Amino acid sequence: MKTILTLALFLSATFAFAQADKDLASQVEKLRLALIDPTAATLSELSSEKLTYGHSSGKLENQTQFIEALVSGASDFSKMAFENQTIQVEKDVAIVRHNLAAVVLDGGNSNSIKIGVILVWQKEKGQWKLLARQAYKLP
Repeated sequence: MKTILTLALFLSATFAFAQADKDLASQVEKLRLALIDPTAATLSELSSEKLTYGHSSGKLENQTQFIEALVSGASDFSKMAFENQTIQVEKDVAIVRHNLAAVVLDGGNSNSIKIGVILVWQKEKGQWKLLARQAYKLP
């Protein structure tokens, strides 16, 4: 009986972590799509009001600046893929790492970029929200 109870607890914990990973992966995919086709509503829904958004250039933005840059077209992605993604969930906080490969439109010119990114997500009222993002140059 003790073995069955232990096994049941293990399986339920494994399922809970798998579900958290799946829910978070869904949010990350929504973010990727929103970066390509941004709307203020979608970006607000995905990000925390406390957002710190760091670019590989060192530029930092808060939630308002992050949304404005995308919606205005100042940051304009035509294509984007998240490669080699890993997700680490610990209770209500998660760390997502990936390489971002994208085509950026800059003044009508198309440029390809590939950078590393770390995302910190936190559950707010049952929803995963992007709390912090930092991009960095790959070696």
